[in-house]
Amino acid sequence: MFGRKSPAQQVVEPETPVKETGKGRPTPSRKEAEAARKARLKQPRSRKEINAANRAQRAEHGDKMRQAMKTGDERYLPLRDKGPVKRFIRDWIDARFTFAEIVLPVLIIALVVPYISLQLAMYSQLFTLVVMATVIINLITLRFLLRKELKRRFPDNDLKGTTYYAIMRAIQIRPLRMPKPQVKIGSQLSDDYR
Repeated sequence: MFGRKSPAQQVVEPETPVKETGKGRPTPSRKEAEAARKARLKQPRSRKEINAANRAQRAEHGDKMRQAMKTGDERYLPLRDKGPVKRFIRDWIDARFTFAEIVLPVLIIALVVPYISLQLAMYSQLFTLVVMATVIINLITLRFLLRKELKRRFPDNDLKGTTYYAIMRAIQIRPLRMPKPQVKIGSQLSDDYR
């Protein structure tokens, strides 16, 4: 049982290949090794340091995004504003005057007028209805013109959500639009939005 095995019973194990050259990768230079060591030392050690590093990173990203909202830099815009189709929609809306942009100030005035004069209250309500009907007609016209232009310029792209994006941009007061308008009213748009 515990005795020696005869040569016929001994199991021969296959030899493992012996690596003849090094460790399979080049030795890092002194500069690389020191840089890696310093990077390991710079890693935050406590939860407080990790949170501070995350906060700093979020603040830096937020600053880049705010700057992109002012300049129109595609790299740092939020996902809803990225892409050539969205950039074209923004420029197309910003290049024309729409009645929808002045609807908010007009409605605020229409809400204040009844408190000033009761005789003007009836006219204020009628005026509000006329403004709303005009805005709806304006937005429907805007939608059809935009869809036609988008199909001409971007025949291969999915146009889902573009109507909502355009209407929300058109309703906003021009100085408050984000990303900031990059074209002036009446500007001719270029043909290249790829």
